[in-house]
Amino acid sequence: MNNAELAAVGSEYVMNTYARYPFALVKGKGSRVWDADGREYLDFIGGIAVCVLGHSDQRLNNVLREQSEKLWHCSNLFWIEPQIELARKLVQNSGLSKAFFCNSGAEANEAAIKLVRKYFYRRGEQKRRSIIAFRNSFHGRTMAALTATGQSKYQEGFAPLVEGFAYADFNDLNSVRALINDEAAAVMVEPVQGEGGVMPADTEFMKGLRQICDQEGLLLVLDEVQCGMGRSGHFFAFQKYGVIPDIVTIAKGIAGGFPMGAMLAGKLPVSGFEPGDHASTFGGNPLGTAVGNAVFDIVGQEDFLRQVRAKGNYLQNKLRELKDGRIINLRGLGLMLGLELNTNHNKLLEICRQKGLLLIGAGPKVVRWVPALNISEADINQAVEIFAEALAEWPED
Repeated sequence: MNNAELAAVGSEYVMNTYARYPFALVKGKGSRVWDADGREYLDFIGGIAVCVLGHSDQRLNNVLREQSEKLWHCSNLFWIEPQIELARKLVQNSGLSKAFFCNSGAEANEAAIKLVRKYFYRRGEQKRRSIIAFRNSFHGRTMAALTATGQSKYQEGFAPLVEGFAYADFNDLNSVRALINDEAAAVMVEPVQGEGGVMPADTEFMKGLRQICDQEGLLLVLDEVQCGMGRSGHFFAFQKYGVIPDIVTIAKGIAGGFPMGAMLAGKLPVSGFEPGDHASTFGGNPLGTAVGNAVFDIVGQEDFLRQVRAKGNYLQNKLRELKDGRIINLRGLGLMLGLELNTNHNKLLEICRQKGLLLIGAGPKVVRWVPALNISEADINQAVEIFAEALAEWPED
């Protein structure tokens, strides 16, 4: 079927939860994808920061094929060899204690929220169950993760929300202190707010959160679903800030596109979970963790991360060369950048698509750049050239 046919059939049978573009992607290789009509695009969306090694990476293909010939699935009632190996790698790299595997970022955050509450419950501090989150954050679509999300547009129509959440202002320590009371249990924050406009945390803010949590006996929970797994130029974004959390959640790039998420926790909060407190049928399955090991072995190398930082700087420098009065700011870490405009970007992104460049927003006025972490300078140059052409054709509102 071609694009039009696929869109027609999809509209009839697939639930209307996405405002989809009018074409279907059917093939990808590296940083390029092709639609059902055979048209080629340069992909700077990457499944929304998921395809950290691009599309159809042969190394990942080989690992997935090999594992599929051994064992697809077994229950977590049994030890799973590639799961154990990936847990060891993530724990040793993070400085935390143990890993829990699930299927998505929302599930990882849901697990973190449950662990916070169960930890204090087992300590006999049942009153401590409130989590301080932040305005403009995004933590997922499950009910507790949705409540933690500090954006009312995502919560509308889903009341009653889960109790026990309060919202502070991002990069404002005083607003956090104002919410601390005898019910406070944790602070939950993204080191880089993704859906909130690609807003990085200040170093002083992150260090200050760690200090507040230590002083008040709170747990520090970092949501690195989007900014983790090398995206920031460090394997975990918290490593850039020199702060170690009590709990960190990751997903998206953890298996290069195979659906998987994980929650890592330090020695104190780990004691909150006992058998039966939480579980996931498919979490840490042999296929996903086999691929996750391969991704870690590539992305976790310092030489690779150094290249991510270098390419992120290169992309930033290229974007800063653009001259257009509608551009008001550029921010981000590594290869997670947000170009802020003074007007809605929808028409601009459509022009980019027509020219063969795929980009998405992070809010109505921020263009998000989250390409594969192994993107080439040649592809960066081409993407910025296309974007510059689109800017020139983009009509003033």
